[in-house]
Amino acid sequence: MATFNHETIEKNVGLMIVLVAIVVSIAGLVQLVPLFFDKSTTQPIPGVKPYTALQLEGRDVYLAEGCYLCHSQMIRPLRAEVERYGHYSVAGESVYDHPFQWGSKRTGPDLARVGGKYSDEWQRLHLRQPRDLVPESIMPAYTWLQHQPAEANQIQAKMRAMKTLGVPYTEAEIAAAPQELEGKTKEDALIAYLQGLGTALSNYKSKANYINY
Repeated sequence: MATFNHETIEKNVGLMIVLVAIVVSIAGLVQLVPLFFDKSTTQPIPGVKPYTALQLEGRDVYLAEGCYLCHSQMIRPLRAEVERYGHYSVAGESVYDHPFQWGSKRTGPDLARVGGKYSDEWQRLHLRQPRDLVPESIMPAYTWLQHQPAEANQIQAKMRAMKTLGVPYTEAEIAAAPQELEGKTKEDALIAYLQGLGTALSNYKSKANYINY
């Protein structure tokens, strides 16, 4: 009978691949499965609400223009990040994001807490001519967004798709969505989206209440 030891595994590449796959799979399940039953990762923190129709449209503009390629939306619990960007990100903030926009690339600053940090007018000018406000910026100008109307004809389908994923939109909200986008541009929508980022956690009355999320 062959001895099944470390040397046998090292000399058998196929066996090693199978065993490594098994070990990695078990380790991954041990880490991931408990999260599905942890309310801190599956339930929204107090104050988190689904995106409005305008914000949801703005989020799609954010994705379409590739903003996530240069901006993350995840503040890590490290002193340098917290001091620069604000309270670290918690899972309960992103339960209505499908897909989430945490990211890891920071050619530009993290946007997890950008909501309310600047005025709507600042955001508008920054999108059109970034270097007028931040001279060292390498962000491209998005001048065309002010001329493109928000896509009201698709918003109800988008909201219904989100509803199937667990976002609690009501039929009344879905029915009123096209009217909310009427007369709005993609620039308006993107600004609405940016102005909502991170505000639920920032506006919550006592950080002691959510520090363990």
